[in-house]
Amino acid sequence: MQSANDKFKVVGTQLDDAEKISKPSLSFWKDVFIRFRKNKLAMFGIVLLIILIFMAIFGPYMTEYDYKSNDLTNKNQPPSAEHWFGTDDLGRDMFARTWEGARISIFIGVAAALIDLFIGVAWGGIAGYKGGRTDEIMMRGADVLSGIPYLLLVILLMVVLGQSLSTMIIAMTITGWINMSRIVRGQVLSLKNQEFVLASKTLGANTTRIMGKHLIPNSMGPILVTMTLTIPSAIFTEAYLGFLGLGLTPPLASWGTMANDGLPALRYYPWRLFFPAIFICLTIFAFNVVGDGLRDALDPRSRK
Repeated sequence: MQSANDKFKVVGTQLDDAEKISKPSLSFWKDVFIRFRKNKLAMFGIVLLIILIFMAIFGPYMTEYDYKSNDLTNKNQPPSAEHWFGTDDLGRDMFARTWEGARISIFIGVAAALIDLFIGVAWGGIAGYKGGRTDEIMMRGADVLSGIPYLLLVILLMVVLGQSLSTMIIAMTITGWINMSRIVRGQVLSLKNQEFVLASKTLGANTTRIMGKHLIPNSMGPILVTMTLTIPSAIFTEAYLGFLGLGLTPPLASWGTMANDGLPALRYYPWRLFFPAIFICLTIFAFNVVGDGLRDALDPRSRK
């Protein structure tokens, strides 16, 4: 008499081989990294940012000239083997000033983005989680701040506090966190009634633990994308404030102030405007494509 196993024949893949050909499980962030790595434009942006940051750190040490040393005998010299990016109207080496300006511009962008991150996440997270009257008061306060003309606020701060690096960062962040807070609030509102949050409440978790362990980590995708796109916005803001004459005071150099100095000499000494302008464009382009790549990688609808 045949057994039950003898009456059936396995067709196709053997059970022993099933585990060998099955797709390995991937964590969410590993899956995001794989899809981000396939985005060639985003990877180009990463490489470009690495080069720019490397030059911002080490570029001023690659030349014997100091970024603030005047030499009127060599003023407005074109790019050459001695002065790779030429000199300005005071004889200062443009190569050293360009990478010193990169330090300040990138620092302002990153500092402004980090401050926006902390304030925006805290404000939006509390407003979204508490809801009700607390949410209404906090978000209406944010709406009032966003209604203040940005340039007017910056000019007033520059007049009251003086033109300095700290004033520039304060001016850009005093209302810059509002967009981040709205994004975090929307994420928290969509997550706070999920089962895992309700289970955590049932087990006695307090508000701080729920926010820190569940709500904020599960909102990191939009937060990272927003932060990545905030950095080029802050760099551009610093550039046009410097271009309008509201930037840092000499001898400090930033790409915006260098562009402002180079504009009157555009016809006769174009390199004075070309180099800061091209690096502003490259930096903003690199951050934007990285941000777009992160947004596409974190979008669940792009999964195959």
